[in-house]
Amino acid sequence: MARLAQTAGLTDVQQEILSTVRDFVDKEIIPVATQLEHKDEYPTQIVEGLKELGLFGLMIPEEYGGLGESLLTYALCVEEIARGWMSVSGIINTHFIVAYMLKQHGTQEQKDTFLPRMALGEVRGAFSMSEPALGSDVSAITSKGVRDGEEYVLNGQKMWLTNGGTSSLVAVLCRSDEGHPEGTAPHKSMTTFLVEKEPGFGEVRPGLTIPGKIDKMGYKGVDTTELIMDGLRIPANRVLGGVTGRGFYQMMDGVEVGRVNVAARGCGVAQRAFELGVSYAQQRHTFGKPIAEHQAIQFKLAEMATKVEAAHAMMVNAARKKDSGERNDLEAGMAKYLASEYCKEVVEDAFRIHGGYGFSKEYEIERLYREAPMLLIGEGTAEIQKMIIGRRLLEEYRFQG
Repeated sequence: MARLAQTAGLTDVQQEILSTVRDFVDKEIIPVATQLEHKDEYPTQIVEGLKELGLFGLMIPEEYGGLGESLLTYALCVEEIARGWMSVSGIINTHFIVAYMLKQHGTQEQKDTFLPRMALGEVRGAFSMSEPALGSDVSAITSKGVRDGEEYVLNGQKMWLTNGGTSSLVAVLCRSDEGHPEGTAPHKSMTTFLVEKEPGFGEVRPGLTIPGKIDKMGYKGVDTTELIMDGLRIPANRVLGGVTGRGFYQMMDGVEVGRVNVAARGCGVAQRAFELGVSYAQQRHTFGKPIAEHQAIQFKLAEMATKVEAAHAMMVNAARKKDSGERNDLEAGMAKYLASEYCKEVVEDAFRIHGGYGFSKEYEIERLYREAPMLLIGEGTAEIQKMIIGRRLLEEYRFQG
């Protein structure tokens, strides 16, 4: 039988890229992932390898030095990388979202300034919406940018920045009431600011502090941080797109493709969990035969494989819909919801197949068991996805009475 989660209709170039990434994952990521994860160590050598492969510029247009590939190609690469170690896929995801937002919404000057260096991985991106007092309610943002001559002064505290320390460019969503009278809907008075900074922790530029890494249950290695702005001054030409009030829509566009990415991560982690489960089931013997020959385990493997295939198919469909230029919030929401939920279930089944050994840090499944829950909340919780899906379904199937 062919390997699970194959994708029909790929070009020779896409197949070559995926083969190269898969080989890199098998040789350079899987052998060291668990050790680095247990140390919560940033995977510097792996990241350098990704830069050499050109993955930081995978979707950046060729005119800016990137490979100009599709969202589908990117998502399939993310699936492979997450199969090796989900944290590595997170390192390139936030970078990719910022590059995508610049490509779609940036001024020509902003594209010329940042995209060539982002394609090389010299400038690394992070984006920031969430704050300590809010989660999915983006309209409740309190961070604010106020015009002062040819600059904006930013104040506020942001939360849950992936790549917060290692990034050098952060897309930050703030309130900006300039030109938006009192009573304007909150989402129409938000602006995305492009904040340049030095990598590292502490005060990384005047008025901007990255306190340090947040200690997490899983998703280790990658740095997740807060961001504190206290009188941070940035030039007016660092408003994304050059016009205030469009930040909410720009961020939602980025998150939409980010949801395809999270779905791809769920597919990759689920694939790896299935690989570990089916392998262990053929090695472990009980009652005189491999446990894979017991019907109960075969049923479990059958369910796991079916979930891997279903999640992969929905992820591919969502990516192709976006690549076609069509609206894909319904498909992206469905893919993210299903892939993250199925990932959790497949990982747990693989954990159960391992029995007591699954609880040991010596076995890779222990790491996956701690990583899978992040996908349930990243880029919008299951409840948020259901709201998006439900509203879109009512638009498509409106009752004609």
